[in-house]
Amino acid sequence: MIEDLLGLTSLTLISMTPILLASVGEILTERSGIVNIGIEGIFLLSSFTAILVSFKTGNPYLGLLVGFIVGFSSGALHAFLSLYLKSDQIIIGVGFNMLAYGLGVFGLISVWNAHGASPTLMNKTYTITLSLEGYTMIIQPIAFIAIGIAVLIWWILYRTSIGIMIRACGEDPRSAEISGVNIYLIRILATAVGGGLAGLGGAFLSVSWIGQYTRNIAAGRGFIALANVAFSNWNPLLAIAGAMLFSFFDVLSTYIPIKLATLYGQVFIAQEKLFLILPYLSTLVVVILIARKIRMPRVLGQPYVKE
Repeated sequence: MIEDLLGLTSLTLISMTPILLASVGEILTERSGIVNIGIEGIFLLSSFTAILVSFKTGNPYLGLLVGFIVGFSSGALHAFLSLYLKSDQIIIGVGFNMLAYGLGVFGLISVWNAHGASPTLMNKTYTITLSLEGYTMIIQPIAFIAIGIAVLIWWILYRTSIGIMIRACGEDPRSAEISGVNIYLIRILATAVGGGLAGLGGAFLSVSWIGQYTRNIAAGRGFIALANVAFSNWNPLLAIAGAMLFSFFDVLSTYIPIKLATLYGQVFIAQEKLFLILPYLSTLVVVILIARKIRMPRVLGQPYVKE
């Protein structure tokens, strides 16, 4: 029993990290009035570049940094296309997701001549092993850094003048501009930092968690992060609880089949496939339940034209 609890807690914290980082980044982005649904693509692109840099340098932390930079650049590009070229923000995000998937597959073939997955990375990031009554629990410190980032973003949004300007850009940009706020600058910075946090989450997937890049490494987590933004009502503190909830079901989808196989000595292939829908089913149910209670930023996704 204790072994199961420790195992579920450890895996939930690990699974939570990329979803929470991406959710908080998207909250920052959407609070400024820009919507970026290209998180899945940022996950894929940053995962690939992070594992590639980690292999070439032997330093996983450099891989995490590169993942953040790739996400930051992707977010800045999204903001530029949205603000200066007045492109449709939804179409940009969909196009970026498709492009990133293709680039990841192209990179796998070009670098490792592999169609499914890269080689396994030996030097992962630092982990902490805790012992409790003879059982061990592995902790990824980055999980707690992600929670700290969520608290920091909440403090910036609700306790600082910069946060007031960001929220004003998403609620009433015309009045904010009259008050002297540079709408374009705020939105570009918020979207770039938001993309950077998603990029850090993607780099964590390949470098710290799985230890390799696979062509479907994001596995819909970018869309789950988008659902978590709505679940949290654009509040970074509530996003922590949402990320934990979604991640718990994600862990259950793989934990239950393994447990059944251990107890009964056989693999339940059909049931295993059925359990894999748990995180997506839970996301759908939660979104349906909260759909009438959410209140998004007033001008979210709408182009802004200076007068």
